Amino acid sequence: MKIYEKLLNAKKSIGKVHKNAKNPHFKNNYADINALIEAVEPILLENGLVLLQPVLNGKVITRIVDVETGENVESIMELPTLTNPQQMGSAITYYRRYTLQSLLSLQADDDDGNAASKPQTKAKPTLNDKGFSQAIERILNGEIELVDKIKQTFTLTPQQEVELNEVLNGR
Repeated sequence: MKIYEKLLNAKKSIGKVHKNAKNPHFKNNYADINALIEAVEPILLENGLVLLQPVLNGKVITRIVDVETGENVESIMELPTLTNPQQMGSAITYYRRYTLQSLLSLQADDDDGNAASKPQTKAKPTLNDKGFSQAIERILNGEIELVDKIKQTFTLTPQQEVELNEVLNGR
């Protein structure tokens, strides 16, 4: 299996990916998809590996292919059901970033992950669709402080996270 030898060589050169983007609403930094690709793609190519990230059948697929042998490794995440094109675009970008990080076990500090790994004394309830829609409406009407309260009080679904980020980014 030549692909694993090539991945090993690539991983030795990649190192940590630096955070280059800031989410002002959640006060965290992260490495965006462009930073990840800039950090890994040239090294993968040097090792005869091609990075592909197609969206097929409602799933984001991150695949690394050995051009010499055709062997590949991949990470796949199913997209949420969204009808808004901007929300879908954000979800695709978000899932591309996380499938790439996961596939290569990239070392990038994840503020969200660090918070999630802290012990929780009590599980937060989920926010149902009606309550979430009402909260989004209030945020759109200028109650931006409601964002912190929602994040502190409720566990949001991945789809709700995407939608909330879209609203906050004005997309």
